[in-house]
Amino acid sequence: MITAKLLIVIVNYRTADLVVDCLRSLQGELDQLPGARVAVVDNHSADGSAEKLESEIALNGWARRVTLIPLETNGGFAAGNNVAIRAAFDSSRPPDYVLLLNPDTLVEPNAILELIEFASDHTGVGIFGCRQELGNGEPLISSFRFIGALGEFESYARLGLVSRVLSRWVVAPTPRDEPHQVDWVSGASMLVRREVFDAVGELDEGYFLYFDEVDFCLRARRAGWPCWYVPSCTIVHLVGRASGVVIADPCPARRPAYWFESRRRYYLKNFGRFRAACADAAVVFGHGIWSLRRLVQRLPHRDPPHFLGDLLRHSFARRRIDP
Repeated sequence: MITAKLLIVIVNYRTADLVVDCLRSLQGELDQLPGARVAVVDNHSADGSAEKLESEIALNGWARRVTLIPLETNGGFAAGNNVAIRAAFDSSRPPDYVLLLNPDTLVEPNAILELIEFASDHTGVGIFGCRQELGNGEPLISSFRFIGALGEFESYARLGLVSRVLSRWVVAPTPRDEPHQVDWVSGASMLVRREVFDAVGELDEGYFLYFDEVDFCLRARRAGWPCWYVPSCTIVHLVGRASGVVIADPCPARRPAYWFESRRRYYLKNFGRFRAACADAAVVFGHGIWSLRRLVQRLPHRDPPHFLGDLLRHSFARRRIDP
């Protein structure tokens, strides 16, 4: 039996029904992990979510293992997670591992158990991600390379020749079927060893949503803690049900301002203004190639409305990025 202490953190914002379904999917895992507990953080939903979650936790007899933490403000994904993580590390029984878990996920049987077992056998690895699937079983790419100018250009140009030439920089390569090291994994399901937090600190609350897990994995890598993808462990990810943003949506909505602000923060904080400008130029150039190809071949428009204008507006906004 696994005796490691595990904290699972679910941050909710107006998705109480999804959280309840996620908690139900966790019950079999919790039965196999006596040292596991769950913290549900309500990011000031102000829609009755906190009251509904409190009621469901009581009605289902989950109170012994599940704690609800209602907040008075919505500081975003990183801030919500940090509240629960900070409290757990300050307690008399700090966890050995923290699992960040989206409310729009369903945990497949034994997924967390196998992930903890893998982590216990790979003590030099700091962060672990698992295979993600859509509700219909279609696989999702959930392990990635760090984002940079060449990867951005490849992503937005959407041209086979460019992708072949820049294959080493493709941000979302097709994952292999065996466990392997990657640069970063999706924060929808990310297991972190306690020693990583000791080495690099909390999640950066300067990110409201998106790019926070990329930043955290980069900080961990720089501190000597690599990240691995473990495909034998599977969760179902109902993409976008929690945030409303679906990156691969064929008819996407306009990208929210916080996405651009988080992207800008990631580049300025980690690489400086010159490389941030190079990344912006790569997006504009790549997007131009795609737009020309789309017009010539009469392909459907697949980008969010006003994307380039929003990107440039946030890129030229003057703001201080604290390290």
